[in-house]
Amino acid sequence: MSKKKILIAITILSVLLNCITISYIGFDYYTNKRNKDIFRLNSYSWANKQLNAKTHNENRVVFIGNSITENWTHLRYTFFKENNYVSRGIGGQTSPLLLLRFRQDVIELKPKVVVLNTGINDIAENTGEYDPVFTLDHIKSMAQLAEINGIKVILTSVLPCRGNGWKGHITDIPEKIISLNEEIKAYAEANNYAYVDYYTSMVDDNLGMKAEYTFDGLHPTEKGYEVMEPLVQKAIKNLINQTQ
Repeated sequence: MSKKKILIAITILSVLLNCITISYIGFDYYTNKRNKDIFRLNSYSWANKQLNAKTHNENRVVFIGNSITENWTHLRYTFFKENNYVSRGIGGQTSPLLLLRFRQDVIELKPKVVVLNTGINDIAENTGEYDPVFTLDHIKSMAQLAEINGIKVILTSVLPCRGNGWKGHITDIPEKIISLNEEIKAYAEANNYAYVDYYTSMVDDNLGMKAEYTFDGLHPTEKGYEVMEPLVQKAIKNLINQTQ
């Protein structure tokens, strides 16, 4: 083989190797960026730093969850402001993602009570195939972490939803919600945690959310949150009274 052909072969091989390397680096960067976007561990880092140091008599309450929690503080800001409630909701998150940020967004804020709402995005398969045991285990872990750190626990039901517009292969959504709610309630009762049932007050005859309480079949309107607020506030007051 002539020197010219050898040089051409080396050049072609070098180009191929560079293309493979660049593709790998690009894929690795995209994967890491995507994962960081999913985890969103620092979404509330600035807000957490702005919270005043907890005083001895402060009854701080943290709500952690997904878009249902996040939207709540946007639509009903005064409910949180006037009651010293802190919202730590992130849209689209599932129970394992809440668990990943539970320490920084709940425990380190030193609340007296945590209100946990999760499960609907697990059923929607936002981070993989739905496994009810897997989901409940994450809920258990968060409740246990809170209890170990002296934080009273309120577990709440998944809201009713029929899954309109969801991924086509996901079936039996209302039945999955009912079953998960039963498991959450049973776990709460067995471990002396408070349980708030939003579901019963908001479900319609077709096992979806009542039309007057939602704008898309999943997320509550302001009127929907007005139904939820007295239910959770009653549970919060009961737990606060127990600590005083």
